[in-house]
Amino acid sequence: MNPLAASKPLPRINPDNQPFWDYCRRHELRFQKCLACGHTRFPASILCPRCYSREARWILSEGQGTVYTYAVYHKAFHPAYADELPYVTAVVALSEGPHLLTNIVGCLPKEVYCDMPVTLVWEDIDGSFSLPKFKPVRQDAR
Repeated sequence: MNPLAASKPLPRINPDNQPFWDYCRRHELRFQKCLACGHTRFPASILCPRCYSREARWILSEGQGTVYTYAVYHKAFHPAYADELPYVTAVVALSEGPHLLTNIVGCLPKEVYCDMPVTLVWEDIDGSFSLPKFKPVRQDAR
């Protein structure tokens, strides 16, 4: 574990997202799926944004997706990230439908491209959080 990881800003927990982070701690990436219209949503909420139903269940993601968009950071937005420069922040379009803001790891920033296939990996932070991150399915550069 990165010694600075504990000083990094962590997500804020609220009643809507608590189950999401509880599942992540168990290395399960889960999203709410509306039982009325079938829409898979993220972030979690009490109502479906499409049909306003309150009925939903948590489904397990396959952890597969593609890079929808990304940015390479050459200046850390927070001092705790300075040792990781440069790093990639990306929006990953998951096969189940949701888009997730995350990091791309396991490759050089110059190897990241839009539509790149990625797979889920976990970063465990001091036993209290597990953050979903993604790495390339193949290590080939474009």
